[in-house]
Amino acid sequence: MKVDQKIAIVTGGGGGIGGALATRLAREGARVVVADLDAKAADAVAEQVNTQRSGAAVSTGADVSDTAEIQRLIKLAETEFGPVDMYFANAGITGAAGLDVSENDWDRSLDVNLRAHIRAAQLLVPGWAERGEGYFVSTASAAGLLTQLGSATYSVTKHAAVGFAEWLNVTYGDKGVQVSCLCPMGVNTKLLYSGEQSGDPLGDLATRAVTTAGAVLEPEAVAYSVLAAIEEERFLILPHPEVLDMYRQKAADYDRWLRGMRRYQRSLLGDTR
Repeated sequence: MKVDQKIAIVTGGGGGIGGALATRLAREGARVVVADLDAKAADAVAEQVNTQRSGAAVSTGADVSDTAEIQRLIKLAETEFGPVDMYFANAGITGAAGLDVSENDWDRSLDVNLRAHIRAAQLLVPGWAERGEGYFVSTASAAGLLTQLGSATYSVTKHAAVGFAEWLNVTYGDKGVQVSCLCPMGVNTKLLYSGEQSGDPLGDLATRAVTTAGAVLEPEAVAYSVLAAIEEERFLILPHPEVLDMYRQKAADYDRWLRGMRRYQRSLLGDTR
């Protein structure tokens, strides 16, 4: 799909990957609704976009785990630009670390990292299938293909996000609805370093696991990878190509891979056993 003249919604658009996606989309000719829980951050991204291409972006604060808020975003896009062609389910949270996690923490991670995707798809995909065109991009994580040391909430919800994106692709791909799933490792965003700053040893473990596993990319490089995949209508987007090798190793010998992950975890914790 070419993004020129397309109308897109980008969630988590107030910075990081979302901000870079909004900027890149506008540069390629799309018009963008920038949504973020932090309304001021969303405003700043839209303002920057509009200095480069006047009228290409509008912004709003939104909790995109809420169906009513997603409906509001869709209405805003339709009012300002026209029917939505593309939805970037990019908002995400790291969640709490460890096994002793409250029900509220699990619910929040599930709502933001998974149900937000489901709720957006429920509102948009049937209409796209009727008109024979639409594009849903799910930001998951390499943790959704591999795992995340330290944080069960992050690992489980990102696995689920990959699974939902796969299901969407299989179910609606023959009806003109394209679906891609973004699975990066380390990206230079606030989210990456939140575990390190949490004061929780397991949260810090999650950050160190990602930052030592491979290169930490800039959001702009990830956005470039996403737009290239969209043009090719490719499902799996891997800005870190080594993730594919890791995924293959996991599938080839699951027990060996698990032993290797335990060794890696011990090394990060300073355990020399």
